[in-house]
Amino acid sequence: MRTILILLFAAHSGWAETGGRAEYVGGTLTAFDNRAAGRVLTTSDETLSFKGKGQSFDVSYDKINLIEYGQKVDRRYLAAVLISPLFLMSKKRNHFLTIGFEDDKGKQQAMVFRVRKEDVRSLLVSLEARTGRKIQYQDEDARKAGKG
Repeated sequence: MRTILILLFAAHSGWAETGGRAEYVGGTLTAFDNRAAGRVLTTSDETLSFKGKGQSFDVSYDKINLIEYGQKVDRRYLAAVLISPLFLMSKKRNHFLTIGFEDDKGKQQAMVFRVRKEDVRSLLVSLEARTGRKIQYQDEDARKAGKG
């Protein structure tokens, strides 16, 4: 009984919602501000969705012509100068997903998302399966992170 209640609560509260937590950081869409937080959803059989606060955007999988994944590594120099030289040893990896697609008017469009590390792999696998396109990796580190 307890398990059923937990599952019902999870489904109702959004825990069961699949997709990656992401932040729209750029691209050609004017509907979203840069740094708009939301979710990239791959649950539909026909469309990829980005749902932000009070905003959403859908693109048909068959219109997607580019899926690229990469990482940007930032060394924490300011923290090293201000706090401790040990911060030079740490790295922060940002995970970026770029989706290229053709809009209804035949124009090429792009969306760039910063995706949480925990959500990268499931998003990449879902996108590859739904679109039939191979993921393009920016470098070998991104390939390892995306497959592992």
